[in-house]
Amino acid sequence: MSRIGKKEILIPADVKVTNSGNTFTVAGPKGTLSRIFRDDITIIVTDKTINLNIKRNDKFSQSLWGTYASHIKNMIKGVETPYQKKLILEGIGFKSEVKGKEFHFALGFSHPVIVPIPEGITATADKNNITITGIDKELVGNFTAAIRALKKPEPYKGKGMRYENEVIRRKQGKKTV
Repeated sequence: MSRIGKKEILIPADVKVTNSGNTFTVAGPKGTLSRIFRDDITIIVTDKTINLNIKRNDKFSQSLWGTYASHIKNMIKGVETPYQKKLILEGIGFKSEVKGKEFHFALGFSHPVIVPIPEGITATADKNNITITGIDKELVGNFTAAIRALKKPEPYKGKGMRYENEVIRRKQGKKTV
């Protein structure tokens, strides 16, 4: 049984929630999010709360129960206050800048790396600090991870792209005899 799924989710005053068929929509001051859920979980929307119940008592439905509750909480939180992730680009000659709807990176390759910014995300690059903001937690996290994967931090000099609060374990270099 899911502890997260059993708890009722409170709806803030400035957020509007609708559930039609399998589509669940949350509208708030920062934007609108909608997601399609399977019919294994029954979503009951009242004036100020949301309750989730399972239809069948099998393992798959029970695993979806808490997951769907977390998705709904993240959607409600996202339309109130946007999610934000920060990356730090370290290394000599490494640069990042936003031009229109694209990121332009100089990451030590023989060519510049150009990444399009998806809809629903706002991104800024100040010197080597990159900030990615959006109302969809999944979209922000996936895009930030894709940007970080372009140049992961290496353990010897710490060069590369890392999250703001990430600690890179450093290795000792080659010893000379």
